[in-house]
Amino acid sequence: MVDLPDGVAPEAIRALTLSRVRELMRDAQREENDLSYLRRLLQGRIDILRAELARRSGGDGAEPKSPVVGRLPEILSESRPPARGARHVNVQPPRTDRYRGWIERLLADVGLSDLAAHTDAELGEALDKLAGHEQEVSSRRHRLQRTADDCAAEITRRYREGEAKVEDLLSGR
Repeated sequence: MVDLPDGVAPEAIRALTLSRVRELMRDAQREENDLSYLRRLLQGRIDILRAELARRSGGDGAEPKSPVVGRLPEILSESRPPARGARHVNVQPPRTDRYRGWIERLLADVGLSDLAAHTDAELGEALDKLAGHEQEVSSRRHRLQRTADDCAAEITRRYREGEAKVEDLLSGR
């Protein structure tokens, strides 16, 4: 796996060989998948904290004494509508260890194994931290998506303008 910068300018992509553009696009897509997994983990924890804070305030309609753990399937369900213009990503655990340490640090940053042991203020602080981490991950994902899109556009341009030939692709050149 290539160490990708946060984003690659279209001009820089244009200067690459076709095989390198394809490699860069694949790497950006793989890294985006890894970050999607991390983002979903963060969102799950954010959803749990929000549900706990809502439960405590009585704002979710649940019995205030009823623990959030019994509602986890509902809380963690994919009930969010897809974002406008969102691309489909098959979220799965990262294929490399590249983000393992980061994932562990981000999630350990907020020790929440026992929600009842934390005050509302502590949960609010943890929620803010996780939301900040989620925004950071989302920003990086968006930059990678732009890189992948720019690579795809460059590949298309090369075929359209005759710089690349389908025959070369089919023959493995």
